[in-house]
Amino acid sequence: MQNSYKISFLGAVALASALMTTGCGKGSATPATAAVPPMGPPEVSVVEMKPQSVALTTELPGRTSPYLIAEVRPQVGGIIRKRLFTEGSDVKAGQVLYQIDPLPYQAAYGSAKAALSKAEANLVPLKLKEQRYKQLVSINAVSKQDYDDAAAAVRTGEAEVEAAKANLETARINLAYTRVTAPIDGRIGKSLVTDGALATAGQATALSTVQKLDPVYVDVTESSADMLRLQRALAGGKLKTGAGKARVKLFLEDGAPYPLEGTLKFSDVTVDPSTGSVTVRTVFPNPKHTLLPGMYVKAVLEEGVSSNALLVPQQGVTRDPAGNAVAMVVGAGEKVEPRILKVTRTIGDKWLVEDGLKPGDRVIVEGIQKAKPGTQVKALPFVAKAAPVAGAPGAQPAAAQPGAAAQPAAAAAKM
Repeated sequence: MQNSYKISFLGAVALASALMTTGCGKGSATPATAAVPPMGPPEVSVVEMKPQSVALTTELPGRTSPYLIAEVRPQVGGIIRKRLFTEGSDVKAGQVLYQIDPLPYQAAYGSAKAALSKAEANLVPLKLKEQRYKQLVSINAVSKQDYDDAAAAVRTGEAEVEAAKANLETARINLAYTRVTAPIDGRIGKSLVTDGALATAGQATALSTVQKLDPVYVDVTESSADMLRLQRALAGGKLKTGAGKARVKLFLEDGAPYPLEGTLKFSDVTVDPSTGSVTVRTVFPNPKHTLLPGMYVKAVLEEGVSSNALLVPQQGVTRDPAGNAVAMVVGAGEKVEPRILKVTRTIGDKWLVEDGLKPGDRVIVEGIQKAKPGTQVKALPFVAKAAPVAGAPGAQPAAAQPGAAAQPAAAAAKM
């Protein structure tokens, strides 16, 4: 029995040896060696830094305000007989808005006119007397004193005529002020008084308000730090301003863009100590009166043009524990080098880099998890692809990412 077991065991060993010999005859590599393909450096996608011209803008919050605003106030007192405008309508400068009872002022004008006529009539005999005395004093028919008195009386009469003319002009002006007119062109608001109300000269409450809404001001606030940064960039030549006034775009409260462009008017000369900001005034055309005073808006101001800007995709920038922006660059010998960047703002889906990169640098934007500092990688050009909608007609399979080419080989090896 034991001999039969020994014979069976020896036969199995001989069969296994024969199979191994047959396999070795078909190839020089062992099965274990054939299952593992040779490993190359990991693949990463890179973007080469190229200088480009970029228009830099700043988005600032602000409020609209009328181009002109005037409060309608009475300059004489009296009872308002009639309101002569429609609330919320457009009015022209000089258009009559209110009529104050003119009767007392008409009487004052008539009295002043009569006083002028009286003064002019009194002046006539005084002038004749002065002329006669002038002839008589030359032959000593009257005393020089009498002539001097006659001449002085003429001067007094002339002064009374001038005073009467001034009183008549005052009465005429007051009579005209009974017709309260619009001081400027614009749109008038609601009336704060009704027919029959008493108006007084210099009263605290305005009768109404007229505002010019085309064009319209948009006042935005910018921090003094940003203003200083912009001034340094312009002085250092990093930014260039175009010819003419800077253009401004506007977005309304609901986020909709305003169709017309505005221009930068001026910056205030005082910094608000409570907020550290400066008011910047812009002007926008408003032919359809879409912009009303007091609306909250967002203005996009053109700061200038950076002619040698470097833009790096946001996915290629990370942060270190200290909060610094870091990018991985493929350097000499195709080895990964970390770079600390100075980024100032985003432009679309990219960072604007001020320091840390130079033209020609290759920044890794895909495969960063495999790009350890000092390791050798295989750099491939980055191609941005729009992500296909899942289940959409004609949707193609997702493109293979760097390193995906090794997956079919590994799968084949497992098979």
